[in-house]
Amino acid sequence: MLQLLTFLVEKFSVVFKLKVFEFCCLKGEDQERPVQRAPAPLLCRGDLLEVPRTLFIHFGIYLGDNKVAHLIPDILPLLTNNNKLIRSVITNDRLVLGCMYKSATVRVDTLEDFAYGSKILVNSTDKVMKMQPLASDCVARRAEKLIGEFPYSLLWNNCEHFGTYCRYGSASSQQTEKFCECLKSVIRDHRSVIISGLLGLVSIVYFGMAPSTTLPTILIPFTLWMAG
Repeated sequence: MLQLLTFLVEKFSVVFKLKVFEFCCLKGEDQERPVQRAPAPLLCRGDLLEVPRTLFIHFGIYLGDNKVAHLIPDILPLLTNNNKLIRSVITNDRLVLGCMYKSATVRVDTLEDFAYGSKILVNSTDKVMKMQPLASDCVARRAEKLIGEFPYSLLWNNCEHFGTYCRYGSASSQQTEKFCECLKSVIRDHRSVIISGLLGLVSIVYFGMAPSTTLPTILIPFTLWMAG
């Protein structure tokens, strides 16, 4: 029953957001969008590009002729078949909702749209990767073959995995590794057991004694204690 309710809520939210996004995008088309100008570094076909975003670093493969292939979450392909809307620059709202619904595509954008106004780093991962990069044209052709819908996972199949797979032949993500190390340190800290136990007691006091409050209060601290 709970799974059915969750499914219905998710589908309702998708349908509701469709109208909101179409209205916002169509309204934005009537106004002249300010051009996001990125630096113009000397680039070669097959270069691995990085641009800093708010919470993460975004990766892409330069294809030449001012074009970049990159894996990016996007909610719009789930909501509409309007290619004009889908091909517009992906805003942060579209990106975040795409992450939530695990909807993503490998798409080709201009260098300016890919950078989104940020500074571009070129092949900086070559310094830390143990593998040598593939031939430049081979890197670009790998990226071009993957253009289209693509499975997405924030931790296990993100834009960095796409970029490193194309350039080095093996998918990896330093951002994911750093996050997992941080998560391990939190789990291993016994203070997290105390905090989770206190939060569980607060929920029991506030919501009352019930399986939905009692079981997490017992299982979560126990799991953290055993994992630590």
